[in-house]
Amino acid sequence: MSELNVQIKEVLIKALELEDITPADIEDDAPLFGQNKEGRGLGLDSIDALELGIAIKDNFGVSFSTVNEETRKHFASIDALAAYISANKKD
Repeated sequence: MSELNVQIKEVLIKALELEDITPADIEDDAPLFGQNKEGRGLGLDSIDALELGIAIKDNFGVSFSTVNEETRKHFASIDALAAYISANKKD
């Protein structure tokens, strides 16, 4: 698990006030919204997406354009968010 992935998970847990969940409980490649065929995923909703987007901006200095198919890809999983942050973070 990369350090960035752990940081994203910690931001997600704090921003969404997810109780009884640790970073280790969140799989890097599992869907953040809904669940996959294996029943893996956090099952977040659109309100969660807005809150998470704000928290990502505040903590990592990256923002997202309006909600579209491209933005949805970035929020697909922790791995997808980490890739987006890595590519767009201003040092």
